[in-house]
Amino acid sequence: MPDIRVALLTISDSRTLADDKSGDLLAGFIATDNHHLADRQLVPDDVYAIRARVSQWIADPQVQAVITTGGTGFTGRDSTPEALAPLFDKHIEGFGELFRQLSYDEIGTSTIQSRAVGGMANGTLIFSLPGSSGAVTLGWEKILSNQLDINFRPCNFAELIPRFLER
Repeated sequence: MPDIRVALLTISDSRTLADDKSGDLLAGFIATDNHHLADRQLVPDDVYAIRARVSQWIADPQVQAVITTGGTGFTGRDSTPEALAPLFDKHIEGFGELFRQLSYDEIGTSTIQSRAVGGMANGTLIFSLPGSSGAVTLGWEKILSNQLDINFRPCNFAELIPRFLER
């Protein structure tokens, strides 16, 4: 499996990196699957703070994937999808759809409150997960682990990374 360089962003008004359980879980999953944690940050739930941080990673050729956790709900401060969508060159509609389908088995109809999104910008994969530990575990174990594994068949994003910037 190639070493995919992943940047991890937690979006929260109440957590710090010291008590970021979901971020810790994701960092552990990234390491366990032999990927490289390129950077890890926490920003408040603010459209422009999210967009600024993710934009820096999109511009960095050393970052191949960005995973965010938090800010995907429906409260007034939840703004991750609104922050990320304008950055996408391509939307990965199936990511959010599949996340909600899988989540339904665990939380039932409450899954409609999840606004998990995925996309690509400047050849960088971007996946946004809800902030709960259950959501990041489900997202990693059922979707991202396979899609970032070059050996997963019939196809995966890992094998396409070198081709994302083809013109």
